[in-house]
Amino acid sequence: MAVRASLACFPSDAALQESSGIPWGVAVTPFSAADERGAAPATGAEGHLLPRCDSCYAYFSTLCPLHRWSWSCAICSADNDLTPDASARYARDGGQDPPEMRSAFVDLLLPVSAGEEGEAATTTPVYVAAIDLSSSEEFLELVKSALLAALEAIPPGSLFGLLTFSSKIGLYDVQGPIPIVKNAFIPPDSDGTLLVDLEDVMPLRSFLAPVDGCKDRIAEALETIKPTSSWEITATASEVQDHALHHARGFGLAMDAVVNYLCTEYGSLFELARIFTFLSGPPNYGPGQIETRSDVDHNAAKMLGSDHTFISEQTNFYTNLAASAVQAGVCVDLFAITNEYTDLSSLKVLSVESGGSLYMYSSTDESTLPQDIYKMLSRPYAFGCVLRLRTSSEFKIADSYGHFFPDPQYMHVQHINCCDSFATYVYDFEFQKDSQFSRKSSPPILQIAFKYTTIVQQGDTSDDVSNSVSRSKFTLQRRLRVRTIQYNITANIWDLYDFVDPDVVLTILVHQVILASLSDVLEARIWLRDWLVNFIAQYNKAYKVVRSGGTGMSDIDVDFIHCSQLQPLSRLVFAFLLSPLLQLHGQGIHPDYRTYLQCLFSALEASSLRQAICPTLISYSSPDVEAEVNQSLSRSVFNSESPIFLLDAYTDLLVYYSPTVSSTIPFPPPRDCLLRSKIDRLKQERNITPKLVFIHGAHDDTTAFERYLIEDQSVDGSLVASATGFRSFLEGIRSRIAEYSR
Repeated sequence: MAVRASLACFPSDAALQESSGIPWGVAVTPFSAADERGAAPATGAEGHLLPRCDSCYAYFSTLCPLHRWSWSCAICSADNDLTPDASARYARDGGQDPPEMRSAFVDLLLPVSAGEEGEAATTTPVYVAAIDLSSSEEFLELVKSALLAALEAIPPGSLFGLLTFSSKIGLYDVQGPIPIVKNAFIPPDSDGTLLVDLEDVMPLRSFLAPVDGCKDRIAEALETIKPTSSWEITATASEVQDHALHHARGFGLAMDAVVNYLCTEYGSLFELARIFTFLSGPPNYGPGQIETRSDVDHNAAKMLGSDHTFISEQTNFYTNLAASAVQAGVCVDLFAITNEYTDLSSLKVLSVESGGSLYMYSSTDESTLPQDIYKMLSRPYAFGCVLRLRTSSEFKIADSYGHFFPDPQYMHVQHINCCDSFATYVYDFEFQKDSQFSRKSSPPILQIAFKYTTIVQQGDTSDDVSNSVSRSKFTLQRRLRVRTIQYNITANIWDLYDFVDPDVVLTILVHQVILASLSDVLEARIWLRDWLVNFIAQYNKAYKVVRSGGTGMSDIDVDFIHCSQLQPLSRLVFAFLLSPLLQLHGQGIHPDYRTYLQCLFSALEASSLRQAICPTLISYSSPDVEAEVNQSLSRSVFNSESPIFLLDAYTDLLVYYSPTVSSTIPFPPPRDCLLRSKIDRLKQERNITPKLVFIHGAHDDTTAFERYLIEDQSVDGSLVASATGFRSFLEGIRSRIAEYSR
């Protein structure tokens, strides 16, 4: 559980926090294997014995004063009695202390319902692939490659189901000698139900096949899948209708039907089923269909409600479907491989709220889909998660952000259907009314409790593959992870600035701006710009650079020369203003790409988010010699003595060779060089696979590289008229502050 605070030293009171101009909060990555310093939790069993406060329900930790028969809560200071068993557990009699006495970061096993004869509760991982047939041959070839990669990542003993959707739903039985498919037609005027239940079309136990015994037949079934465009159209009076059905994409009803199909075995056969759905365009048939304009280009300008506001989701069908999926123990991962307007703003809720991920690829040619799905299935995940953050009495949670859904009964209790080790959640703090920290009071305390379930694979000694459905090789573990953190306080604004984490500040700003941009992008941009103006003004006021009456524009420090910790912030905000997430419709940003970025940015941990917002540029003297890290993102690189550059934009990795590079330096760089090792490491660390591009300035188009040289770009004139570049942007900030200070 990594926890990073925007202010590692907390402000003593609300006035100091407000005068600093810095948002106060934390970014929490609850399922990361270690904390932000790389330390693992103390582990143990008997998590149900961990004492809880009778007043605020916080958990006992090493920060709680412990007495012989009682303990005091670190969060609310209430005194709590210890049971005789707990008192004996914590008695220091020479034995090993329990985990909660050794560390303030613990991960404890909780009891789960036992199976037959007292054995651990068992389950079977279930995976279902849903493929859009109203697509192209290239789309299906890519999806087939991705699913073959997925089959390698899925653990043996899991169950896998294959279905297709168009104007009908195709269910594949791959457990016989040859794969067979049975279809259920989607009525064009359906009220949300099929004419026949999928269970009657094919029993679920026939549909879900053991991966280890049926991998070859699953691959054979994939080879039989053809797009609807290849189907023969009957030349009859209804030819027009037949043609329309050949382009039907009944995604909504197909997803609803498969969720209902799976829910019959939820809690018995499986505890979590993951559906990978592959879309090549908007749902256009049956319930959940999306209205698109066929007579115009589906670009950003056509899909906007006004000059700077965006059409909200067209239907609540997918919101309701997401709720049904959670109730059925289903997580939906959505892969959109299309440049056609698909209205991901309506579809995203299905993946986000069910605990899944949203991926978007504009073309099949450059898609990293096979690598991404393999990565997704290879990393550990938790499900049935409950996240609760508690604070000591002087401050409270003002807002929380992330891919969770709030508990309907308890404040600040968040439910997460499925969570991996990268998923991050953000909390914004504020002081309680008339409260402050003082030297006489207890220091501020934060406690994060994360309750979750994992599937643990057991060894299998049987050689009987045919029996792998009836026997389980997996057990359930319910665990409780608790971390309690004590922070220092300061009444000095200089100390506050020295302990700023720029990455977390950016993370909080990104979540706030994403929320604002959903209703008005221009207003969100203005708010972000005004935040930076106010922050730099507050900083200058704190350092008495801007004095009463003013001392001239040249005295306003926009470079934070007094505090190196703050220096990245101006550049990060400038880069964020240039992000496609905040571009106006006239700048040609695809609305679905904007939605994809919203989902990506709102789940990234702080360091990754900074990389995605503001790329880093590293120069190399040769493929084996690194020259300079964090080079300026400006066209000055074209005059650099270094001939090779690696630009890391998180989703993209670009290797640029100068036109004047020596012909003795191989292009692209060889596999065994330092530069390639760096690229491989970056690709391995990411939760998505960055697209790798090699560009030689002598004969390749350099546009892709130059568009990341943001320090030479303009924030579209909204702040600095007829001027470009980061320095001009800062001069505009300086002008605004001077104007306000008069």
